[in-house]
Amino acid sequence: MSFSTPVTLQGRTVRLEPLEEAHVPELVEAVEDGELWKLWYTRIPAPVGMAAEVQARLSHQAAGTMAPWAIRRLDTGKLCGMTTYMNIKAEHRRLEIGSTWLAESAQRTSINAETKYLLLTRAFEELDCIAVEFRTHWHNYASRTAIARLGAKQDGVLRSNELWVDGSRRDVVVFSILDSEWSSVRLGLKHRLATR
Repeated sequence: MSFSTPVTLQGRTVRLEPLEEAHVPELVEAVEDGELWKLWYTRIPAPVGMAAEVQARLSHQAAGTMAPWAIRRLDTGKLCGMTTYMNIKAEHRRLEIGSTWLAESAQRTSINAETKYLLLTRAFEELDCIAVEFRTHWHNYASRTAIARLGAKQDGVLRSNELWVDGSRRDVVVFSILDSEWSSVRLGLKHRLATR
């Protein structure tokens, strides 16, 4: 089974659809919900750059380094964001879940937790991963909190790891979940989703 081949994953509130160019108009509408591209601590495509972003993710998929999805909320039937498996190291049975963004109206709902639950289940139970990583900007407190709430452990901070779009330095916070931790993380996520 290829780590870079996305398959449709569906839960109670979301469906993760393998990303395709036909998703672009709906993704433009989703990113306009909250003007997400204006957030200084993250890289989210502006409406005019959405087609190029989708094409870039599909190119990474063709190269075997990414599996990209569009996120569709089932209550409205609308796309509300994107997510990926990235930095795939199939030979080491590792990958990162990242390049995720959600429309403002989808934030602080069960959509992120269920999206991560579906991706983690596939990673650990179908792809037999030994570790799944998450990375975020030091200043993206909402993302750091959401990752920790999933049950991921903070591994450390890579200081001055990247130059940011404005030339500033980006400190990257690295989290991970190990295969030995998955059973308890899964229980926590299932309980969280059942109570929402």
